[in-house]
Amino acid sequence: MRALTGFLVRIYTTMFGALERLTNGWFLGLAARFVFASVLLMYFWNSGLTKLGNGFLGFLSPSAGAYAQILPQMMEQVSYDTSQIAFFPFGLIVLLGTWAEFILPLLIVVGLFTRAASLGMIVFIIVMSYVDVVGHGADPSTIGALFDGNPSSMIADQRLLWIFLLLVPLLKGPGWVSLDALFGASYRRRERYY
Repeated sequence: MRALTGFLVRIYTTMFGALERLTNGWFLGLAARFVFASVLLMYFWNSGLTKLGNGFLGFLSPSAGAYAQILPQMMEQVSYDTSQIAFFPFGLIVLLGTWAEFILPLLIVVGLFTRAASLGMIVFIIVMSYVDVVGHGADPSTIGALFDGNPSSMIADQRLLWIFLLLVPLLKGPGWVSLDALFGASYRRRERYY
């Protein structure tokens, strides 16, 4: 029995050790970025589009809808008149929040400043969840609860999975198939010559 157990342990460690060596340094970061792109990129992109103002320079002037989504209680207080809201800090928060929905996901997908962009997205998701619960008054079924046996609640369950997905590139990096790796290799080559 001891020989059989030892044999099975060796097969197990050999097989999964080889798999780990084969995927080390490139697979997890690339896979996390691919899943993020296929599941969440267009979600955030479309959400950002709803926040743009009119015209070619709409990205410089968020819509009233952007203010209503990001600062719902404040918009109610001013009867949805954005001219009543000071640019600093509130208009700036709306502007930067709008830009973040475009810039951070794009940086993650192409693998540029990936760790910083992943951290930014995690913070963004936490703030977004807070605004949904406190500002928009999300109902308990939308909020959900951890360990409740219902994995479909929008905030507690789904957004926790989003954050976990972003922890992979934050902690492990984007992998070799990324602009970070390309620019990093180029930087290291230049540093050798100086």
